[in-house]
Amino acid sequence: MSAQSLPVIDYHQVSAANSLLPQPSLYSSSGWEDLHLEVFQQPEFEIAEHQHTMHVLACGLLDSQTEQIASGERWLDGKRSYERRKVGDIAIIPAGVAHRCNWNATTQFMVLAIEPDLLHQIGQEFVSRIELLPQFMNETDLFIQSIVSTLKAELEFRQLGSHLLIDSLKTTLAIHLLRNYCTTKPKLVNNSDGLSHSTIKQVRDYIHAHLQQNLKLVELSQLAQLSPYHFLRQFKRHIGITPHQYILQCRIEAAKQLLERNELSISEIAVRTGFSDQSHLTRYFKQKFGITPRQARSQNESQ
Repeated sequence: MSAQSLPVIDYHQVSAANSLLPQPSLYSSSGWEDLHLEVFQQPEFEIAEHQHTMHVLACGLLDSQTEQIASGERWLDGKRSYERRKVGDIAIIPAGVAHRCNWNATTQFMVLAIEPDLLHQIGQEFVSRIELLPQFMNETDLFIQSIVSTLKAELEFRQLGSHLLIDSLKTTLAIHLLRNYCTTKPKLVNNSDGLSHSTIKQVRDYIHAHLQQNLKLVELSQLAQLSPYHFLRQFKRHIGITPHQYILQCRIEAAKQLLERNELSISEIAVRTGFSDQSHLTRYFKQKFGITPRQARSQNESQ
């Protein structure tokens, strides 16, 4: 079958792979920019040859009953390999590459799709040609496994700052792929002066003025006119913490000030300062100050 006539899985679409698999996905991300994650549990099966519109990372999950990962074969870019598939093993299927595989028993696995444009956006400053190398699921990459597992946890238990964490993780993942799985090795670029003091002030002022909004790493990096990767690195070098940590810190301090004024309810303060709800505010407020917002307000009233 020619590449032009192969079925195409487009992870921009909801449950894109379900038509080629025996069972639908257990979990599927929605609204993640440049990333898509799906978690599957499938019986013994063989998926028909196909290709993807995005780069795909596939990794098996440990079966809780057998404590083994189902092995099988994979055909990737015209080559075939038998895969034993240990915990932490990663398969890389670049966008547009013909691919099929099978599993010899019931298995759980995750598929993480990453937008090729994201790699180009981040890597254009230090990689002349951005092309990923196909990889069979015979090699362990615990770094990627850790990122995918963290994303899975965010998919299952969405928490405060989830979008910022996902932005940071996708940037970290893109850099890791460019460093270790790209046909062209990255060149070092000196960006020690990437953020001026005036730019830092501009970014910090923007964060303080928009705490109630869903602030994203790419949004802040555009404000600084840097790639997300270089902005993240330069911000931490200058401020000492990541943008995600800084935004969380600002939200907690803003909530503390509003509590002292005693003009809004605690739930209103949570929304006003960018927390998803009162419980999220309470959890992070207590982590920082050792007391809940309600206790802090009571202390202020008794003074």
